[in-house]
Amino acid sequence: MKQILVEIKRYTQHFNYNWWIYLTLFFSVDLVIQLVVIPTFRLATTYVLQAGAVPFVSYQNIVTIITQHPLVVMTLLLELVILLLIVYWQFAIILLGVRDIQAGTIKVRHLLRESGQALRQLRPASLLVLLGYFVLVIPFANLVFRTPLLSKVQIPAFILDYMTRNAYLLIGLIVFYTLMVVLGVRYLLALPLMVYRKQRPRIALANSWHQTSHGRWWPLIARILVIGLLASLIMALFYSLLVGFQFILDLLPGKLSLVTAVANLTLVQLGSECLAVWIGVVTIMTLVRPLGDTMLITPVAFKVSKGIKRVLVVAGSLIVLVTAVSGSFYLTGNNHRLVTISHRGVAEENGVQNTIPALEKTHRLHPDYVEMDVHETRDHQFVVMHDENLKELTGVNKAPYQLTLRQLTHLTAHENGYRAKIASFDDYLKAADRLHQKLLVEVKTTPHDSRGMLNRFSTRYAKTLEHHGDQVQSLDYRVVTKMRKLAPQLPVIYIQPYNFTYPNIAANGYSMEYSTLTDDFINLAHLQHKLVYSWTVDEWPVMMQAMYDNVDGVITNNLQDLNAAIRSYDNQRSYARRILNYIMVIPGSQEFEP
Repeated sequence: MKQILVEIKRYTQHFNYNWWIYLTLFFSVDLVIQLVVIPTFRLATTYVLQAGAVPFVSYQNIVTIITQHPLVVMTLLLELVILLLIVYWQFAIILLGVRDIQAGTIKVRHLLRESGQALRQLRPASLLVLLGYFVLVIPFANLVFRTPLLSKVQIPAFILDYMTRNAYLLIGLIVFYTLMVVLGVRYLLALPLMVYRKQRPRIALANSWHQTSHGRWWPLIARILVIGLLASLIMALFYSLLVGFQFILDLLPGKLSLVTAVANLTLVQLGSECLAVWIGVVTIMTLVRPLGDTMLITPVAFKVSKGIKRVLVVAGSLIVLVTAVSGSFYLTGNNHRLVTISHRGVAEENGVQNTIPALEKTHRLHPDYVEMDVHETRDHQFVVMHDENLKELTGVNKAPYQLTLRQLTHLTAHENGYRAKIASFDDYLKAADRLHQKLLVEVKTTPHDSRGMLNRFSTRYAKTLEHHGDQVQSLDYRVVTKMRKLAPQLPVIYIQPYNFTYPNIAANGYSMEYSTLTDDFINLAHLQHKLVYSWTVDEWPVMMQAMYDNVDGVITNNLQDLNAAIRSYDNQRSYARRILNYIMVIPGSQEFEP
């Protein structure tokens, strides 16, 4: 342990010697990725899908896209190839930049030339190897190799939640992640070998495996863990001092407390970024050590001309200014009222989902909307039910389309220790009308639905739903487009399990799985005057994140917690509490976003 701390101290001294040039390197690369690469790829993907008349990409239409839109598929695959090359370029330019800074020879043109050479040494066969490698290093993306592109790659939370409910899937998930971590550790040295030694990916992977064999991976991971622990302790102390100081400054009269809060929040953001750069540099130095490279013999200080100093001062001032402006918006803005939506009509497991008794209990908590689901029955009626099979709730191994409405409403559902009869949509609507409770109606579809199902649904219920102020949503984009034509005054929301394009569809809004929802998607949807709901949000930090990101509504199973989170957020008149909320909600490892 002592040896590790001594090494980290030595690496930190090297970092301190030229800290400003390290910050310039990392910030510059991050800004290029955030402001140029990511928006360009999103715009390109949106344009490609629009040009190919593909309104969205989902598991529902992926086969159709592959079979009927080959040009779209080829273009998206080309985008993937370019994306892989850019990720590799980002890694290469950071690794080469750190090496050149240590040698005192860093020059922009030389760095760009070398990183370009690193790209040119790749062969088409190397791309699949790189794709697999990047998947393996995703768990280390923010700690070892700082990259906004890889950190945005994640499995949606609803899929993980589904997998953790099944014992076999959970075991498979644990084995999968364990395997990813083990392989990621063993192949961690491959990228430095590719960049510094100009080795081909296959050779670099083989050499990394050899370099970390016989337990030699453990000292490497131990050093990385210690770096992470030290960073956490430093950041906790830094945050505590700033927040504690702001609690005192909040007592100042007039606008002085706001001025100091903006300054302190700016320090929080910039301090987090500076620490992240330190982590990146020290970790790269740690990775180079087992390779035997002599990067760290004697650091060389840069002699900076007055002209470059002026440029750095101007650039630094702009970063501070933009950060301060964004912080002031956070401290004073976001005053719209969040729409609360009870998922499947229950709250804190107070009944059986999608049943009238649960609706009546949940209504007492005053949700703005109760989200519920409808299926078509065998006799072309509509029943309130989420699942495509009744077995889990009723013990009957049938689908809603296989039974008549009369048969379905005679079944009793069991959940959360409660029992309740399955309800027809007509009865559920009447109960909601009696309670003056607005509904968010999800229209479920299956291949077995009748041809006139949507026409029949619109004819029977559209006027009533409009009159009650209800809304409709669906995972099926055909429902969205059809309902927009049949009932243009009825708000229709499109449910998306994930997103990687900009909003560009016919719906009145989006219901997005929270783990893939981004603030740029929200902002662009708002510019188009479209709603954005986040689902399914059950944890306090995610609720606070949703409010910070300015979503319009949150769908939750924990309505009481959501109401408490809203009160807490609204009552945070203390700037210190708002800064603390920012720290707790926005991870310090987030990429710099001006």
